[in-house]
Amino acid sequence: MSEESDSVRTSPSVASLSENELPPPPPEPPGYVCSLTEDLVTKAREELQEKPEWRLRDVQALRDMVRKEYPYLSTSLDDAFLLRFLRARKFDYDRALQLLVNYHGCRRSWPEVFSNLRPSALKDVLNSGFLTVLPHTDPRGCHVLCIRPDRWIPSNYPITENIRAIYLTLEKLIQSEETQVNGVVILADYKGVSLSKASHFGPFIARKVIGILQDGFPIRIKAVHIVNEPRIFKGIFAIIKPFLKEKIANRFFLHGSDLSSLHTSLPRNILPKEYGGTAGELDTASWNAVLLASEDDFVKEFCQPESGCDGLLGQPLLPEGLISDAQCDDSMRAMKSQLYSCY
Repeated sequence: MSEESDSVRTSPSVASLSENELPPPPPEPPGYVCSLTEDLVTKAREELQEKPEWRLRDVQALRDMVRKEYPYLSTSLDDAFLLRFLRARKFDYDRALQLLVNYHGCRRSWPEVFSNLRPSALKDVLNSGFLTVLPHTDPRGCHVLCIRPDRWIPSNYPITENIRAIYLTLEKLIQSEETQVNGVVILADYKGVSLSKASHFGPFIARKVIGILQDGFPIRIKAVHIVNEPRIFKGIFAIIKPFLKEKIANRFFLHGSDLSSLHTSLPRNILPKEYGGTAGELDTASWNAVLLASEDDFVKEFCQPESGCDGLLGQPLLPEGLISDAQCDDSMRAMKSQLYSCY
């Protein structure tokens, strides 16, 4: 008997099963189907350099770059997932690849934030009303993420829990292709933020958060509106500003208690009455329910063991914005002086 026939004879998967009994092949992953409206397709073409006729070619090019340059990077290579990074970097392959690498590097470098990251682990934050997403988008189609630091009581849980909740919210929002094209707006209400509370947000935390938002997450932040900021916010912003790129720094708008100033950007019909709007009372329960309903997705994405591949990539995974505690000692001393002088 030939070697080939002997191989067939001893193979249990072939010899013991008839053709009809063979297990079915694994299903092919679903192909990408664009969910953008015609208007958003046009907007993506004009603002993001996205050409529908080249879209899948561009995705394949990024996929090939990941496989070639970062073969050990544990990442999804699905069309829809990679599109997030291409859109965030206007279809510049190299910049999209770096953003993808930074995205995973951030997750590995800050275990306090990214370990066991799922909605049910953040019920205290969600129940506090610290953050929500308004039900209506702004005139440009941006979802509005509303953050209220006064709802956080530091003795209840550390500031990193707030950061985890913000990150979860952004992860949920970015699943929408509409958000990938339009971006998001942040509305932060600093009413009642005290010196003791502000001191928790030092240079180390500030630089890490900003490093993620600028260089480690595929989101377009179109504006940050600050309302009801006390004098202490001058000190907080002094911490943040050195780490901001000019483009992002120019998108910060401080309104104080002048809500009419806010309404020039965020019209009253999309705002809750707490901010001079006509859209009813601020509702945090609805967004909490959206996040909690996504528990299984977050468990699959963030609660699986990470492969220890950092050292195999040949290049550092950390974006420039992430630094060690030791590097922040001088900045921390300067920050405290700034905060006290503004209080």
